Amino acid sequence: MHFVHTNHGTCSRSVEFDLDSDHVISNVKYDGGCNGNLKGIAHLAEGMKAEDFIERCKGIKCGFKDTSCPDQLAEALKEALKSA
Repeated sequence: MHFVHTNHGTCSRSVEFDLDSDHVISNVKYDGGCNGNLKGIAHLAEGMKAEDFIERCKGIKCGFKDTSCPDQLAEALKEALKSA
């Protein structure tokens, strides 16, 4: 299933991804933000179970912000799991 999440509190505007029936993440793409870092996050998340990514990345902060791009993906995954 394909999901699009509007990010809040980050330089990136949104993140989209696919989640299969086993909760495996694929096709992560961010809109905006730090291109190299976000490509790295997307590649690391690829093939990972959503629950594992959430556990590892929830609560990560960027500088003085209360969130980060990996934290926003974790939030998006939590929302996706509720609707899956």
